Amino acid sequence: MTLFGLDRLLAEPGLRAPLKGRRVALLGNPASVTRDLVHGLDALSACPEIRLTAAFGPQHGLRGDKQDNMIESPDYTDPALGIPVFSLYGEVRRPTAAMMDTFDVLLVDLQGLGCRIYTFITTLRYVLEEAARHGKAVWVLDVPNPLGRPVEGLRLRPDWESFVGAGPMPMRHGLTLGELGTWFMAQHRLDVDYRVVEMRGWEPEAAPGFGWPLAERVWVNPSPNAPNLWMARCYPGTVMLEGTTLSEGRGTTRPLELFGAPDIDAPAVLREMRALAPQWLRGCLLRPCWFEPTFHKHAGRLCSGIQVHAEGPAYDHAAFRPWRLQTLAFKAIRRLCPDYALWRDFPYEYETGRLAIDLINGGPGLRQWVDDPAAAPGDLDALADADERSWLEERRPFLRY
Repeated sequence: MTLFGLDRLLAEPGLRAPLKGRRVALLGNPASVTRDLVHGLDALSACPEIRLTAAFGPQHGLRGDKQDNMIESPDYTDPALGIPVFSLYGEVRRPTAAMMDTFDVLLVDLQGLGCRIYTFITTLRYVLEEAARHGKAVWVLDVPNPLGRPVEGLRLRPDWESFVGAGPMPMRHGLTLGELGTWFMAQHRLDVDYRVVEMRGWEPEAAPGFGWPLAERVWVNPSPNAPNLWMARCYPGTVMLEGTTLSEGRGTTRPLELFGAPDIDAPAVLREMRALAPQWLRGCLLRPCWFEPTFHKHAGRLCSGIQVHAEGPAYDHAAFRPWRLQTLAFKAIRRLCPDYALWRDFPYEYETGRLAIDLINGGPGLRQWVDDPAAAPGDLDALADADERSWLEERRPFLRY
Protein backbone atom coordinates (compact mmCIF):
# COMPACT_ATOMS: atom_id res chain seq x y z
CA MET A 1 0.00 0.00 0.00
CA THR A 2 1.27 3.44 -0.93
CA LEU A 3 0.85 6.10 1.75
CA PHE A 4 1.45 9.71 0.75
CA GLY A 5 3.03 12.17 3.17
CA LEU A 6 -0.33 13.63 4.18
CA ASP A 7 -1.71 10.18 5.00
CA ARG A 8 1.29 9.41 7.18
CA LEU A 9 1.13 12.72 9.02
CA LEU A 10 -2.53 12.11 9.85
CA ALA A 11 -2.00 8.46 10.83
CA GLU A 12 1.19 8.72 12.91
CA PRO A 13 1.03 10.87 16.06
CA GLY A 14 4.81 10.83 16.36
CA LEU A 15 5.14 12.70 13.07
CA ARG A 16 2.69 15.37 14.25
CA ALA A 17 4.23 15.80 17.69
CA PRO A 18 6.71 18.56 16.67
CA LEU A 19 3.76 20.66 15.43
CA LYS A 20 2.14 20.90 18.86
CA GLY A 21 1.87 24.50 20.01
CA ARG A 22 3.03 25.89 16.68
CA ARG A 23 1.01 27.80 14.09
CA VAL A 24 0.61 25.71 10.96
CA ALA A 25 -0.23 26.69 7.37
CA LEU A 26 -0.94 24.52 4.34
CA LEU A 27 0.16 25.17 0.77
CA GLY A 28 -2.03 22.92 -1.33
CA ASN A 29 -4.06 22.40 -4.47
CA PRO A 30 -7.19 20.39 -5.38
CA ALA A 31 -5.19 17.14 -5.40
CA SER A 32 -4.04 17.66 -1.78
CA VAL A 33 -6.31 14.89 -0.56
CA THR A 34 -6.20 11.85 1.69
CA ARG A 35 -6.71 8.28 0.49
CA ASP A 36 -10.41 8.84 1.25
CA LEU A 37 -10.44 12.05 -0.84
CA VAL A 38 -10.77 14.44 2.09
CA HIS A 39 -9.00 17.68 1.25
CA GLY A 40 -5.90 18.26 3.35
CA LEU A 41 -7.20 21.55 4.69
CA ASP A 42 -10.25 19.81 6.14
CA ALA A 43 -8.34 16.75 7.36
CA LEU A 44 -5.64 18.79 9.10
CA SER A 45 -8.17 21.11 10.71
CA ALA A 46 -9.81 18.06 12.30
CA CYS A 47 -6.55 17.08 14.05
CA PRO A 48 -6.64 18.42 17.62
CA GLU A 49 -2.82 18.70 17.77
CA ILE A 50 -2.66 20.90 14.68
CA ARG A 51 -3.52 24.58 14.87
CA LEU A 52 -4.17 25.78 11.32
CA THR A 53 -3.76 29.53 11.01
CA ALA A 54 -3.46 30.09 7.24
CA ALA A 55 -3.50 28.43 3.84
CA PHE A 56 -1.86 29.18 0.51
CA GLY A 57 -2.84 28.38 -3.05
CA PRO A 58 -0.50 28.16 -6.09
CA GLN A 59 -1.39 28.77 -9.74
CA HIS A 60 -5.00 27.73 -10.48
CA GLY A 61 -5.92 28.29 -6.83
CA LEU A 62 -6.20 26.16 -3.70
CA ARG A 63 -9.43 24.70 -5.06
CA GLY A 64 -8.28 24.63 -8.70
CA ASP A 65 -10.83 26.99 -10.17
CA LYS A 66 -8.63 29.05 -12.50
CA GLN A 67 -8.30 27.76 -16.04
CA ASP A 68 -5.19 29.09 -17.78
CA ASN A 69 -1.93 31.03 -17.85
CA MET A 70 -2.02 34.44 -16.12
CA ILE A 71 -5.54 34.02 -14.70
CA GLU A 72 -4.98 35.09 -11.12
CA SER A 73 -6.58 33.99 -7.86
CA PRO A 74 -7.56 36.45 -5.11
CA ASP A 75 -6.90 36.18 -1.38
CA TYR A 76 -9.94 35.25 0.69
CA THR A 77 -11.07 33.94 4.05
CA ASP A 78 -12.01 30.28 4.24
CA PRO A 79 -15.74 30.32 5.09
CA ALA A 80 -15.62 27.17 7.23
CA LEU A 81 -12.33 27.64 9.08
CA GLY A 82 -12.17 31.43 9.22
CA ILE A 83 -8.48 31.47 8.28
CA PRO A 84 -6.87 33.56 5.53
CA VAL A 85 -6.17 31.83 2.22
CA PHE A 86 -3.37 33.62 0.41
CA SER A 87 -2.86 33.44 -3.33
CA LEU A 88 0.66 32.87 -4.64
CA TYR A 89 -0.59 33.47 -8.15
CA GLY A 90 -2.24 36.85 -7.86
CA GLU A 91 -0.79 40.16 -6.76
CA VAL A 92 2.33 38.26 -5.65
CA ARG A 93 4.05 35.00 -6.52
CA ARG A 94 6.24 35.00 -3.43
CA PRO A 95 4.70 35.12 0.05
CA THR A 96 5.04 38.55 1.61
CA ALA A 97 6.41 39.25 5.07
CA ALA A 98 2.84 39.69 6.34
CA MET A 99 1.86 36.30 4.92
CA MET A 100 4.92 34.64 6.44
CA ASP A 101 3.99 36.12 9.81
CA THR A 102 0.79 34.02 9.95
CA PHE A 103 2.52 30.68 10.62
CA ASP A 104 5.51 28.93 12.14
CA VAL A 105 5.48 25.78 10.00
CA LEU A 106 4.34 25.55 6.38
CA LEU A 107 3.12 22.16 5.20
CA VAL A 108 3.48 21.76 1.43
CA ASP A 109 1.25 19.20 -0.28
CA LEU A 110 1.36 19.91 -4.01
CA GLN A 111 0.66 17.11 -6.44
CA GLY A 112 2.46 18.03 -9.63
CA LEU A 113 3.20 16.56 -13.05
CA GLY A 114 6.92 15.85 -12.80
CA CYS A 115 7.78 18.58 -15.25
CA ARG A 116 10.03 21.65 -14.89
CA ILE A 117 7.48 24.02 -16.37
CA TYR A 118 4.71 23.09 -13.92
CA THR A 119 4.76 26.18 -11.72
CA PHE A 120 4.15 24.45 -8.39
CA ILE A 121 7.86 23.61 -8.14
CA THR A 122 8.77 27.27 -8.68
CA THR A 123 6.36 28.15 -5.88
CA LEU A 124 8.15 25.61 -3.68
CA ARG A 125 11.48 27.28 -4.39
CA TYR A 126 10.05 30.72 -3.60
CA VAL A 127 8.55 29.64 -0.26
CA LEU A 128 11.83 27.98 0.72
CA GLU A 129 13.71 31.18 -0.02
CA GLU A 130 11.24 33.24 2.00
CA ALA A 131 11.33 30.71 4.83
CA ALA A 132 15.10 31.15 4.97
CA ARG A 133 14.67 34.93 5.21
CA HIS A 134 11.99 34.79 7.89
CA GLY A 135 13.14 31.83 9.98
CA LYS A 136 10.17 29.58 9.20
CA ALA A 137 10.01 25.81 8.94
CA VAL A 138 8.87 24.02 5.77
CA TRP A 139 7.65 20.43 5.72
CA VAL A 140 6.92 18.76 2.38
CA LEU A 141 4.23 16.10 2.62
CA ASP A 142 5.65 14.06 -0.22
CA VAL A 143 3.60 12.84 -3.17
CA PRO A 144 4.44 10.72 -6.22
CA ASN A 145 6.00 12.01 -9.36
CA PRO A 146 3.40 10.54 -11.73
CA LEU A 147 6.03 10.31 -14.47
CA GLY A 148 8.32 8.21 -12.32
CA ARG A 149 12.08 8.43 -12.78
CA PRO A 150 12.68 9.02 -16.54
CA VAL A 151 14.61 12.15 -17.48
CA GLU A 152 14.23 14.02 -20.76
CA GLY A 153 14.89 17.38 -22.36
CA LEU A 154 17.37 20.21 -22.46
CA ARG A 155 18.43 21.69 -19.14
CA LEU A 156 17.44 25.29 -18.48
CA ARG A 157 20.19 27.61 -19.69
CA PRO A 158 21.89 30.37 -17.64
CA ASP A 159 19.84 33.60 -17.40
CA TRP A 160 16.66 31.78 -18.43
CA GLU A 161 15.07 31.31 -15.01
CA SER A 162 11.41 32.29 -14.88
CA PHE A 163 8.19 31.26 -13.18
CA VAL A 164 8.15 28.25 -15.54
CA GLY A 165 11.86 27.59 -15.08
CA ALA A 166 12.93 27.34 -11.43
CA GLY A 167 16.39 25.97 -12.06
CA PRO A 168 18.79 24.15 -14.42
CA MET A 169 16.91 20.87 -14.70
CA PRO A 170 15.56 19.15 -17.82
CA MET A 171 11.87 19.14 -18.71
CA ARG A 172 11.26 15.70 -17.14
CA HIS A 173 13.28 15.80 -13.93
CA GLY A 174 12.23 12.51 -12.30
CA LEU A 175 12.14 13.80 -8.71
CA THR A 176 9.36 13.99 -6.14
CA LEU A 177 8.43 17.32 -4.58
CA GLY A 178 10.32 16.48 -1.40
CA GLU A 179 13.41 15.55 -3.37
CA LEU A 180 13.17 18.74 -5.42
CA GLY A 181 13.00 20.77 -2.22
CA THR A 182 16.21 19.15 -1.00
CA TRP A 183 17.84 19.95 -4.35
CA PHE A 184 16.70 23.59 -4.11
CA MET A 185 18.13 23.78 -0.59
CA ALA A 186 21.52 22.59 -1.82
CA GLN A 187 21.42 24.60 -5.05
CA HIS A 188 20.82 27.90 -3.25
CA ARG A 189 22.49 27.09 0.10
CA LEU A 190 19.28 27.79 2.01
CA ASP A 191 19.23 27.58 5.80
CA VAL A 192 15.73 26.32 6.52
CA ASP A 193 14.26 23.88 9.04
CA TYR A 194 13.24 21.58 6.20
CA ARG A 195 11.65 18.17 6.57
CA VAL A 196 10.16 15.67 4.17
CA VAL A 197 7.37 13.44 5.41
CA GLU A 198 8.25 10.63 3.06
CA MET A 199 5.82 8.33 1.32
CA ARG A 200 5.67 4.72 2.35
CA GLY A 201 5.50 2.01 -0.30
CA TRP A 202 5.99 4.19 -3.37
CA GLU A 203 7.54 2.19 -6.23
CA PRO A 204 8.29 4.53 -9.14
CA GLU A 205 9.05 1.71 -11.59
CA ALA A 206 6.03 -0.46 -10.79
CA ALA A 207 3.55 -1.20 -13.58
CA PRO A 208 1.00 -0.19 -14.64
CA GLY A 209 1.36 3.33 -13.18
CA PHE A 210 5.16 3.70 -13.42
CA GLY A 211 5.15 6.51 -10.87
CA TRP A 212 1.46 6.77 -10.05
CA PRO A 213 0.00 3.97 -7.83
CA LEU A 214 -2.74 3.35 -10.36
CA ALA A 215 -4.49 0.49 -8.59
CA GLU A 216 -4.48 2.25 -5.21
CA ARG A 217 -5.12 5.95 -5.65
CA VAL A 218 -7.78 7.99 -7.40
CA TRP A 219 -6.45 10.70 -9.72
CA VAL A 220 -7.60 14.20 -8.77
CA ASN A 221 -6.85 17.05 -11.19
CA PRO A 222 -3.95 19.10 -9.79
CA SER A 223 -4.99 21.78 -12.31
CA PRO A 224 -8.06 22.12 -14.52
CA ASN A 225 -6.49 20.66 -17.67
CA ALA A 226 -4.75 17.72 -15.97
CA PRO A 227 -7.61 15.19 -16.02
CA ASN A 228 -5.74 11.89 -15.97
CA LEU A 229 -2.43 10.05 -15.85
CA TRP A 230 -2.22 9.79 -19.65
CA MET A 231 -2.26 13.57 -19.95
CA ALA A 232 0.52 13.77 -17.34
CA ARG A 233 2.64 11.37 -19.39
CA CYS A 234 2.21 13.49 -22.53
CA TYR A 235 2.63 16.83 -20.76
CA PRO A 236 6.45 17.22 -20.97
CA GLY A 237 5.93 17.41 -24.72
CA THR A 238 2.46 18.82 -25.21
CA VAL A 239 3.05 21.69 -22.78
CA MET A 240 5.29 23.20 -25.46
CA LEU A 241 2.16 23.72 -27.55
CA GLU A 242 1.35 26.62 -25.21
CA GLY A 243 4.13 28.49 -26.98
CA THR A 244 2.73 27.81 -30.44
CA THR A 245 -0.30 28.69 -32.55
CA LEU A 246 -1.36 25.03 -32.53
CA SER A 247 -4.18 23.96 -30.22
CA GLU A 248 -3.11 21.77 -27.31
CA GLY A 249 -6.67 20.51 -26.97
CA ARG A 250 -7.87 23.01 -24.40
CA GLY A 251 -11.60 23.25 -24.91
CA THR A 252 -11.84 19.50 -25.64
CA THR A 253 -12.24 16.50 -23.35
CA ARG A 254 -8.59 15.43 -23.92
CA PRO A 255 -6.50 18.55 -23.24
CA LEU A 256 -2.74 18.19 -23.67
CA GLU A 257 -3.07 14.71 -25.15
CA LEU A 258 -3.59 15.99 -28.68
CA PHE A 259 -2.59 18.87 -30.93
CA GLY A 260 -3.64 20.38 -34.23
CA ALA A 261 -4.94 23.37 -36.16
CA PRO A 262 -7.43 24.09 -38.95
CA ASP A 263 -4.64 24.68 -41.47
CA ILE A 264 -2.38 21.65 -41.05
CA ASP A 265 -2.57 18.24 -42.69
CA ALA A 266 -2.18 15.96 -39.67
CA PRO A 267 -1.71 12.68 -41.63
CA ALA A 268 1.03 14.35 -43.68
CA VAL A 269 2.67 15.66 -40.49
CA LEU A 270 2.61 12.16 -39.00
CA ARG A 271 4.16 10.65 -42.14
CA GLU A 272 6.92 13.25 -42.03
CA MET A 273 7.57 12.53 -38.34
CA ARG A 274 7.90 8.82 -39.06
CA ALA A 275 10.28 9.50 -41.94
CA LEU A 276 12.47 11.88 -39.92
CA ALA A 277 12.97 10.07 -36.59
CA PRO A 278 10.82 6.98 -36.04
CA GLN A 279 12.90 6.15 -32.95
CA TRP A 280 11.42 9.22 -31.22
CA LEU A 281 7.88 7.86 -31.59
CA ARG A 282 8.28 4.63 -29.63
CA GLY A 283 6.28 3.72 -26.54
CA CYS A 284 2.89 5.11 -27.58
CA LEU A 285 0.32 5.11 -30.36
CA LEU A 286 -0.31 8.15 -32.56
CA ARG A 287 -3.69 8.64 -34.19
CA PRO A 288 -4.75 11.31 -36.72
CA CYS A 289 -7.99 12.85 -35.52
CA TRP A 290 -10.35 15.80 -35.87
CA PHE A 291 -11.45 18.02 -33.00
CA GLU A 292 -13.23 21.32 -32.42
CA PRO A 293 -12.23 23.29 -29.31
CA THR A 294 -15.12 24.92 -27.47
CA PHE A 295 -12.78 27.60 -26.08
CA HIS A 296 -9.14 28.74 -26.25
CA LYS A 297 -7.12 28.55 -29.48
CA HIS A 298 -9.17 27.86 -32.66
CA ALA A 299 -12.42 27.81 -30.67
CA GLY A 300 -15.35 26.67 -32.80
CA ARG A 301 -13.13 25.64 -35.72
CA LEU A 302 -12.50 22.10 -36.94
CA CYS A 303 -8.86 21.16 -36.38
CA SER A 304 -6.85 18.45 -38.07
CA GLY A 305 -4.78 16.89 -35.35
CA ILE A 306 -2.88 14.02 -33.78
CA GLN A 307 -3.69 12.33 -30.48
CA VAL A 308 -0.91 10.79 -28.41
CA HIS A 309 -2.11 7.61 -26.70
CA ALA A 310 0.19 7.01 -23.72
CA GLU A 311 -1.88 4.19 -22.23
CA GLY A 312 -2.94 0.65 -23.00
CA PRO A 313 -0.82 -2.30 -24.19
CA ALA A 314 1.23 -0.18 -26.58
CA TYR A 315 2.57 2.06 -23.81
CA ASP A 316 6.25 1.49 -23.01
CA HIS A 317 7.33 3.63 -20.07
CA ALA A 318 11.05 3.36 -20.74
CA ALA A 319 10.74 4.02 -24.47
CA PHE A 320 8.19 6.86 -24.43
CA ARG A 321 9.85 10.25 -25.02
CA PRO A 322 7.14 12.92 -25.21
CA TRP A 323 9.53 15.90 -25.37
CA ARG A 324 11.24 14.53 -28.47
CA LEU A 325 7.93 13.45 -29.99
CA GLN A 326 6.41 16.91 -29.78
CA THR A 327 9.60 18.57 -30.97
CA LEU A 328 9.53 16.25 -33.98
CA ALA A 329 5.98 17.37 -34.77
CA PHE A 330 7.15 20.99 -34.86
CA LYS A 331 10.04 20.01 -37.15
CA ALA A 332 7.71 18.11 -39.47
CA ILE A 333 5.35 21.10 -39.75
CA ARG A 334 8.27 23.41 -40.45
CA ARG A 335 9.59 21.09 -43.18
CA LEU A 336 6.17 20.74 -44.81
CA CYS A 337 5.31 24.45 -44.49
CA PRO A 338 8.51 26.51 -44.04
CA ASP A 339 6.59 29.77 -43.55
CA TYR A 340 4.01 28.41 -41.09
CA ALA A 341 3.41 30.89 -38.25
CA LEU A 342 4.26 28.34 -35.59
CA TRP A 343 5.59 30.35 -32.67
CA ARG A 344 3.13 32.33 -30.57
CA ASP A 345 4.24 35.84 -29.57
CA PHE A 346 2.29 36.87 -26.46
CA PRO A 347 2.91 37.54 -22.74
CA TYR A 348 3.62 34.23 -21.03
CA GLU A 349 3.86 33.87 -17.26
CA TYR A 350 4.48 37.60 -16.85
CA GLU A 351 7.35 37.66 -19.37
CA THR A 352 6.97 39.93 -22.39
CA GLY A 353 10.46 40.21 -23.89
CA ARG A 354 11.01 36.56 -24.80
CA LEU A 355 9.08 34.06 -26.89
CA ALA A 356 6.92 31.68 -24.90
CA ILE A 357 8.46 28.63 -26.58
CA ASP A 358 11.89 29.73 -25.35
CA LEU A 359 10.66 30.33 -21.80
CA ILE A 360 9.04 26.91 -21.79
CA ASN A 361 12.29 25.27 -22.90
CA GLY A 362 14.60 27.37 -20.76
CA GLY A 363 16.42 28.81 -23.75
CA PRO A 364 16.16 29.20 -27.54
CA GLY A 365 17.88 25.94 -28.48
CA LEU A 366 14.82 23.88 -29.33
CA ARG A 367 13.21 26.63 -31.43
CA GLN A 368 16.47 27.22 -33.28
CA TRP A 369 16.74 23.50 -34.06
CA VAL A 370 13.18 23.43 -35.41
CA ASP A 371 13.72 26.49 -37.59
CA ASP A 372 17.11 25.44 -38.98
CA PRO A 373 16.52 23.50 -42.25
CA ALA A 374 19.94 21.87 -41.94
CA ALA A 375 19.46 20.64 -38.36
CA ALA A 376 18.86 16.90 -38.07
CA PRO A 377 17.38 14.81 -35.24
CA GLY A 378 20.86 13.66 -34.27
CA ASP A 379 21.89 17.25 -33.58
CA LEU A 380 19.16 17.76 -30.98
CA ASP A 381 19.74 14.28 -29.57
CA ALA A 382 23.39 15.10 -28.94
CA LEU A 383 22.47 18.22 -26.95
CA ALA A 384 19.69 16.56 -24.98
CA ASP A 385 21.64 13.36 -24.28
CA ALA A 386 24.46 15.34 -22.67
CA ASP A 387 22.03 17.31 -20.50
CA GLU A 388 20.12 14.19 -19.49
CA ARG A 389 23.26 12.31 -18.48
CA SER A 390 24.58 15.19 -16.40
CA TRP A 391 21.22 15.59 -14.63
CA LEU A 392 21.03 11.88 -13.83
CA GLU A 393 24.34 12.21 -12.01
CA GLU A 394 23.45 15.48 -10.29
CA ARG A 395 20.11 14.26 -8.96
CA ARG A 396 21.47 10.95 -7.62
CA PRO A 397 22.24 12.19 -4.07
CA PHE A 398 18.72 13.57 -3.68
CA LEU A 399 16.77 10.37 -4.41
CA ARG A 400 14.83 9.08 -1.39
CA TYR A 401 12.98 6.15 -2.90
